[in-house]
Amino acid sequence: MEKKRGREERERTGGAGAAEPPPRSSGRPLPPPPGPPPPRATRFQPVVDREKTCPLLLRVFTKIGGHHTQEDFAVRGKEPKDEVQIYTWKDATLRELTDLVKEVSPAARRRDAKLSFAVVYPDKNGRMQVRKVGETFSNPSKRRLDDNKALAELNFQIGDYLDVSIE
Repeated sequence: MEKKRGREERERTGGAGAAEPPPRSSGRPLPPPPGPPPPRATRFQPVVDREKTCPLLLRVFTKIGGHHTQEDFAVRGKEPKDEVQIYTWKDATLRELTDLVKEVSPAARRRDAKLSFAVVYPDKNGRMQVRKVGETFSNPSKRRLDDNKALAELNFQIGDYLDVSIE
């Protein structure tokens, strides 16, 4: 009788040798296996393959105590002298740029230093405009939301300048 019952159970469950894994103690199914991490791209920030994409030249002007004025950029070729040239990509974040500015500016290395970023761009009439876009702290443990903003998110165009105020 037991042989007959065993054979009937096997036929019901899908044939001989088909063994189901034991159910979990909680009765819930296992979570799906982790897949690849989601891409970093957002609607504003395309993923840039830094191995295949040529970097852009970013002209960064630093000033202690405040931003440069529009008049400082009024005449092409007579921009402020405190310039740092950085080769980077449009997906570079303000945190990355903060770390690069810290390499060349001793004032930016202070633990309590705050860096304010502004994009300098020409308006429709050709006059240079200065638009503040974010702030970071020199100390990486003091994170801000602006740390993860990328140049592409800030509507940065190739040829624009970046003005950095160090306070």
